[in-house]
Amino acid sequence: MCVVEVMGEGVPELGSRAAEGSAPHSDETGGRDSEVQGRGGVEGAGRCGDVIEVRQVWTGKVVESLDSAQNSVTHGDTRVSSRVSPWVTGQRPEGLDGWVREESPDILCLQETKCAQKDLPKDILSMEEYPHKYWATSEENTGYSGVAMLCKNEPIKVTYGIGKEEHDKEGRVITAEFPNYFLVTAYVPNAGKGLVRLDYRKIWDEDFKAYLSDLDKQKPLILCGDLNVAHQEIDIKNPKGNKKNAGFTPEEREGFSQLLAAGFVDSFRELYPEQQYAYTFWTYMMNARGKNVGWRLDYFVLSSVLLPNLCDSKIRSKAMGSDHCPITLHLAI
Repeated sequence: MCVVEVMGEGVPELGSRAAEGSAPHSDETGGRDSEVQGRGGVEGAGRCGDVIEVRQVWTGKVVESLDSAQNSVTHGDTRVSSRVSPWVTGQRPEGLDGWVREESPDILCLQETKCAQKDLPKDILSMEEYPHKYWATSEENTGYSGVAMLCKNEPIKVTYGIGKEEHDKEGRVITAEFPNYFLVTAYVPNAGKGLVRLDYRKIWDEDFKAYLSDLDKQKPLILCGDLNVAHQEIDIKNPKGNKKNAGFTPEEREGFSQLLAAGFVDSFRELYPEQQYAYTFWTYMMNARGKNVGWRLDYFVLSSVLLPNLCDSKIRSKAMGSDHCPITLHLAI
C-alpha cells in the first residue's frame, strides 16, 4: 500500500522534518512498539506539521493545485492510495474491501494484480464510486504481474506501459496525468530465481529511467510501487547473504542509483538516511515478519524539484494483510 498525501497549504521548511517530533523506531527482533514512521502530524513541526495530520493508517490526500495568491485550493481534494499486494482472481488481500469502503480513496492503485480484466471480481466491477477503471495485464501469461488504477475523477490522460513493446506486454506500468504532476504506479520485474531475468532487468531499468526522465521534463512526477530492489545494505536484514539473490544484486542496486542520479529522490532515505530495520516486505516463510527479517522494496520516488515540498515519508509496518505493508507520502504542492 502506497499512500500519498499532498497538501496545498504551505511548503515545508527544509531541514525541519526528520528532527522534529517523534523519531522512527523499530526492534530488530520484530517486537516493535511503534510503526516505522516520521513526525506523523506532531504539532509545531514546521509548516507541514501545521497542515498535515494523519489519523488513519491507510488514508491520504492530494491537493492537485493551489492558488497561492488566495491560499485556496483550486482543483479540490484527491486521495491517492496504492495497494502493493497480489489481487488474484477470487482471492483478495485481507481487509482490502473494508478499507476501501471505510476510507473511500479517490484513486486506488494495485500492483501484482495477477488478474485479467475479463476476470475481475464482481465487487470491483460494481464499484460505482470508481467509474474510471484502468487495468494493465500481461498479454501472454494469465495470472502474471499486472497493475491497476481506479479513479473517482477522470485524470487528464492515462497511458499504459513505457512505450517499449518488450516491456509493455507484461502490464507493469500505468501513468496518470494531473494538472501539476504525473502519478506513476509500477510493478518492476523481478530478476528471478537463479537471476534468470537479470539481463532483462538491466534493460528494463535503463528504459524505465529514460521514460521517467522524459515525463520529468514535462512536469514533476511521483513514482510509487514495488520496485523490487533493496537499494542499500541498510534496506535489507541480511545483506551479506543476499548479494547474489534477486532484488539485491550489484546490478539492480546500481540501476536504482542511476535512477536517483538522473534527478530523482528516494523520499524515505532523504528524510531518514540512517534509519535501520525499516522494511516493507517479508517472506511468508519462517516467521520473517514476526522477526522483522525483511526488505525495503516499496518506494516513493520523486522528481528532485519536489524535494522542497517533501513533508514526510512513512512505512506503516503494523498494517497487515499482505507480505508487503503500506507506505505513506506527505507532500505540499
